[in-house]
Amino acid sequence: MATEDHSEGLVFHPMDQFMVKPLFGGDTVGMLTPTNVTLWMAITVLCIAGLFVFGTRGRAIVPSRTQSIAELAYGFVHKMVEDVAGKDALKFFPYIFTLFCFIVFSNMLGLLPKAFTTTSHIAVTGVLALAVFITVTAIGFIKNGASFLSLFWVSSAPLALRPVLAVIEIISYFVRPVSHSIRLAGNMMAGHAVIKVFAAFAPLVLFSAVGVVVTPLSILAITAMYGLEVVVAFIQAYVFTILTCVYLKDALHPHH
Repeated sequence: MATEDHSEGLVFHPMDQFMVKPLFGGDTVGMLTPTNVTLWMAITVLCIAGLFVFGTRGRAIVPSRTQSIAELAYGFVHKMVEDVAGKDALKFFPYIFTLFCFIVFSNMLGLLPKAFTTTSHIAVTGVLALAVFITVTAIGFIKNGASFLSLFWVSSAPLALRPVLAVIEIISYFVRPVSHSIRLAGNMMAGHAVIKVFAAFAPLVLFSAVGVVVTPLSILAITAMYGLEVVVAFIQAYVFTILTCVYLKDALHPHH
């Protein structure tokens, strides 16, 4: 967190929490090396399975708290897919629901002490975003054939502007996975880094008289930031999912 250096004062490294480390020691991380990222991804999957498999196996008419959470999540995403992408997009609901659950659980678990936020790494969010990009592009061509390219041709614009707008539309289309992934990773990384910066000032009361004022303020800031991060964790999962629905709608209905 923070260490005292008599020559330089209080030293802390807020980005250390994002370092990928092998689980069983060593400094080399290979393609098949189990890491802290691997561990927390596995925990995320187990938590999702625990909620939707074991939490709903009773299928009670009067649901338990766990079953209620599972049903609310299911209904929330189901309605989102139907409202944004249309009823014909419901066949892709399992994929979109899986995305939402993985991201929201990864974000929430990352708020636990000593946890690792897997969605703070562009390598993770980039794979999720690229999978969405490839999937919706494939769906667009499979369902519409060459007419899917009409997505880039703005027929309502003046004829002279259409080629220019087509180039802009193509560029913006291929930038989608970049913005889709950076938005999630950037928000998760920034919030956690700010919390650690505030936390580094919490023990200042042990080293200096000014800590009598700084320490309570830092604790208050940590509490406020943590509450904000809980909200951001859900909002970012929602944003990633609803953008996936928007992209799916473009693939299914390129003429709209």
